[in-house]
Amino acid sequence: MRYISLLLLFTAISFTGFAQNKDAIVGQWVNATGEAHVEIFKKDSKYFGKIVWLKNPKDEKGNAKTDVKNPDANLKSRPILGLEMLKDFVFEDGKWTDGKIYDPKSGKTYSCNMNLKDNGDLNMRGYIGISIIGRSEVWKKVK
Repeated sequence: MRYISLLLLFTAISFTGFAQNKDAIVGQWVNATGEAHVEIFKKDSKYFGKIVWLKNPKDEKGNAKTDVKNPDANLKSRPILGLEMLKDFVFEDGKWTDGKIYDPKSGKTYSCNMNLKDNGDLNMRGYIGISIIGRSEVWKKVK
């Protein structure tokens, strides 16, 4: 009986070791081009991300970059720095799904899923409709 109890204990520990920590994406990430840092945070049970650093925060006139590509005219003057670009991700089955990602370069919003790779990098998959039709990008954790 003692042997079975120990076996069950080690089995339970090993499963929890393999389970993805749902808050593992919380923190600062640099996007694939190195142009921006995005702070991912948790609000209630969902995950969001906002731009907290830009390599080039000013436009050619020396003004803070704004969301000029946004299709909503009322939002074109909002600053890119501080912009919430990741919204409403939920953790499910070891990945973050059902979220939206906004691309300020194009003014478009896409459905998005995220998962952590074995090396700790964040795999982002933005898509329209089904995830097969989309684009992937890898973000690295800011140290």
